[in-house]
Amino acid sequence: MKILVVGSGGREHTLCWKIAQSEKVEKIYCAPGNAGTALFAENIPVEVDEMEKLVDFSKENGIDLVVIGPELPLTLGLTDKLEKAGIKAFGPSGLAAEIEGSKAFSKMIMERYNVPTAKYKVFTEYLLAKRYLAEIGIPCVIKADGLAQGKGVFVCMTKEMAENALEEIMGEKTFGDAGNRVLIEEYFEGQEVSVLAFTDGKTIIPMVSAQDHKRIFDNDEGLNTGGMGAYSPAPMYTEAIADIVNEKVFRAVVDGMNKEGRTYKGVLYAGLMLTNQGVKVLEFNARFGDPETQVVLTRLESDLVDIMLAVVNENLNQQEIFWKNEASVCVVMSAEGYPGEYVKGREIFFKEVSPEIEDNSFIFHAGTKNENGKVLTSGGRVLGVTALGETIEEAIKNAYKRIETVSFEGAHYRKDIGKKALI
Repeated sequence: MKILVVGSGGREHTLCWKIAQSEKVEKIYCAPGNAGTALFAENIPVEVDEMEKLVDFSKENGIDLVVIGPELPLTLGLTDKLEKAGIKAFGPSGLAAEIEGSKAFSKMIMERYNVPTAKYKVFTEYLLAKRYLAEIGIPCVIKADGLAQGKGVFVCMTKEMAENALEEIMGEKTFGDAGNRVLIEEYFEGQEVSVLAFTDGKTIIPMVSAQDHKRIFDNDEGLNTGGMGAYSPAPMYTEAIADIVNEKVFRAVVDGMNKEGRTYKGVLYAGLMLTNQGVKVLEFNARFGDPETQVVLTRLESDLVDIMLAVVNENLNQQEIFWKNEASVCVVMSAEGYPGEYVKGREIFFKEVSPEIEDNSFIFHAGTKNENGKVLTSGGRVLGVTALGETIEEAIKNAYKRIETVSFEGAHYRKDIGKKALI
């Protein structure tokens, strides 16, 4: 098989790494890829939103399966365009991907099909939104409706923070058209958990749980990011909670989307909050998460290509999926200045490592590029240093040991990834 992976981040490097392990695969391409995907795939200079070029490349090169990583091409309908051209694609249709593309639509689906979530209202006018703050009270959560690369969510602990968030989204238009509508939600306290599931629109097979770390600094301080690290499994996600989520969240949404004429096939990502009032859904994503992919796929024993083909061909009920008992931890190394304006073009240095460290750890590239024989930084999140261990504690130690073998000027990473699992 020839496979094209669309995307250029840590998720896509991890996907290429895992896909390359399949005996079915003859050749992998990645568009546009990074310095890490180049270890397993041939990078091609096509951006994720260049739809016609992606379709033409797939036709001209006899691609058997396109695996779509990021949310943007999914919401733009890349799956539909590929399928129309007779090419198999792993990822939901444009209509189905709206569950991530619009938070207002996602909330409507949750409300209509009784999925547990926070109370909310949607606004298109700044003054009406500002007035509602007095009604819902502080703290609250304010979200840009559209795609904002994981950064359009503000947890507001004071009235001033809430008004500043509204001004940034609706006034300054920091997130462009994604901020044409805002959602204001009630605030919940609890532990966040990410759970992803494979589905072919009928059968649903959840993956192992994970917990992401969104804030830039230790102790969950500072600005929101695309994710500074993750670990799997999340100990607080018990079998009893999983049963509730499988029925009240995944089954309810997949069946609901079918009723809406938006059959959902691919990966459905549920961002959950475990509160004193029970499980609440914070958000849905229409694809693999990043950095959750790094910790989930390093624990996957089964052939990922077999699973993806079963999803595309709607025979997922014939698949049995196996997972390693080991824990996995990913620590993201980011560029100086991230998540604001960040520095690019710094050389990354990799030291030789002992076989013992190399055997249970991985360096997944995100914002990197090859230039004149050097690996340089090119994005905000640069590397996802990931490691396995018999326990989460061991996996944490292994990940931070591997970090000691990598360096670039201005590198930043959190020192507390996974610690919540040890409490």
